[in-house]
Amino acid sequence: MREKLQQFGGFLAGMVIPNIGAFLAWGLITAFFIPTGWIPNETFAKLVGPMIIYLLPLLIGYTGGKMIHGVRGGVVGAATTMGVIVGADIPMMLGAMIVGPLGGWCMKKIDEALEEKIPVGFEMLYNTFSAGILGVFLILIANVVIGPVVVSLSNAAGAGVDWLVKARLLPLAAIIIEPAKILFLNNALNHGVLSPLGVVAAQENGRAIHFLLETNPGPGLGLLIAFYIAGKKGSMLKDSAPGSMIIHFLGGIHEIYFPYVLAHPIMILSMIAGGFAADLWFVLSGAGLVATPSPGSIFAYLAVIPPGQHFQVLTGVVIGTAVSFFVGSLILRVNPVKETEDETSAAVGAIPGLG
Repeated sequence: MREKLQQFGGFLAGMVIPNIGAFLAWGLITAFFIPTGWIPNETFAKLVGPMIIYLLPLLIGYTGGKMIHGVRGGVVGAATTMGVIVGADIPMMLGAMIVGPLGGWCMKKIDEALEEKIPVGFEMLYNTFSAGILGVFLILIANVVIGPVVVSLSNAAGAGVDWLVKARLLPLAAIIIEPAKILFLNNALNHGVLSPLGVVAAQENGRAIHFLLETNPGPGLGLLIAFYIAGKKGSMLKDSAPGSMIIHFLGGIHEIYFPYVLAHPIMILSMIAGGFAADLWFVLSGAGLVATPSPGSIFAYLAVIPPGQHFQVLTGVVIGTAVSFFVGSLILRVNPVKETEDETSAAVGAIPGLG
């Protein structure tokens, strides 16, 4: 069972790791050009939304489909991904990781069943129309079924965090917040649940702990440091980690580290541990911010820390970084990332119906 899970993790890594460069490009554009970025530019900032809504999910969907059935599988996987993108109003990374391989698998099965029965001279006609017709059906299914399911997951995560906050179990919120962030539901949680609660609390007390729960850059920084220190030598995740640290911690673009966890899902334990430890400290020390730090960089944190709260808030960032790094390094030493072609191929064969 453990071997199957590791191979499945290798399959997820195969979808994410080749696209790290695109994530870095998006992260740099976001960090530089959004209104709260380093050098705001209204024209270039228009790239940010389309890239995370369309480009990144489509790349993941194409890569997932291609892993199953080459370029034909990749094309159908990308087309199917468009169905979930239009069927939801949040970034569809999770949807892409589901429907991309699904599109490739369906194309593979149809080719296996029909390819040898195609009359000579009709191969190109078959190749074109089989992919097109299959794409239509899968796009519609993804749009109607899978997109709304992912949106429902986002709403459920928000409701869970809301309940934990109201039940005064704030540190446990990390168990929901950190996995939800990795699935790109961070904005839905922050702006849909935590910020409204924080605004009310800040009006009463002058500060609110709710602004710290999702935005803390510490756990993400610890994760990236762990990949850089304990990651496999020569791997793309290790080599790209320093640049991602700058984008994440100084630029406040947390999404840049999400692919690192998607590539090695067990690393979510590192994020949960760091988030829990930091949130526990925030509760015990009575920490809070006066507003949501946007984007969630250390500079934005410094701008919204109320007088007399610098020690409490910044110590929580350090605690989150240290705990996430420690747990992440331990995981990477015991269970390193698999990202070779042979291991990815083995992962494909380990998933029922994909081999």
